[in-house]
Amino acid sequence: MSLVPLNRVSRRRLLEVLAAGAVLAPLGACSENAATGRRQFVLVSDEMLEQLSQQAWAELMTQTPRVSDSGVQRRLEAIGQRVADASGLQNVNWEFVAFDSPEVNAFVLPGGKVGFFKGLIDLAESDGEIAAVMGHEVGHVAARHAAERLSQQLAVSVGVQAASILLEEEMGQHADEAAAALGMGLMYGVILPYSRAHELEADRLGVDVMSRAGYQGRDAVSFWRRMMEAIGAQGEPLPWLSTHPATEERLRVLEELTSA
Repeated sequence: MSLVPLNRVSRRRLLEVLAAGAVLAPLGACSENAATGRRQFVLVSDEMLEQLSQQAWAELMTQTPRVSDSGVQRRLEAIGQRVADASGLQNVNWEFVAFDSPEVNAFVLPGGKVGFFKGLIDLAESDGEIAAVMGHEVGHVAARHAAERLSQQLAVSVGVQAASILLEEEMGQHADEAAAALGMGLMYGVILPYSRAHELEADRLGVDVMSRAGYQGRDAVSFWRRMMEAIGAQGEPLPWLSTHPATEERLRVLEELTSA
């Protein structure tokens, strides 16, 4: 079979091929997630995600000091394992680490690496409030949000690159500016709102799993009320420019979940 030199392939034809792939890929990459009950667009494998996660976790462990108080670490591990066990997730190598930072935050990496900053641990007034945040992080793993988000970003990147080929033909020297504008539109119109949807979905799954672990769902409400007070004068970014839902929206959803 002879190969056609790339410089002889029409850019418009290349765009047509990319567009066809963009249509076919979602059809082959959609699967239903048992935890969420919805279909997901996933292009990346769990193995790839876990490899990336291990690299990021190893770097974090070398660069960020851990809490020296062994009692704090044991408490976090006990709560984390209790919530993780209640999730029913199999083949997840959970690890829970308390990092010595005043930041009021927590995170989870694919493969079950969960980090809590001491600022958040200090803000929480009970094991139940820590379990509420832990349930949220476990919810992200159950929902495969990392795989879904990365797949979406890859698809958007391919789409913008394909569009830039067409724009170069149509707009010449202004193609780069148009492609950048398109990328920003996709970011604020698609990726960020989708991330906010992930956060609310993780809240819902988190309340469910913390309840199965024996904690009270109302602790999630009390924790986020305290978060609202802590944010206070610092303010928040405009909701549509944030990857997280506005605190008032999150609190309203949690109140509905825990009052049912």
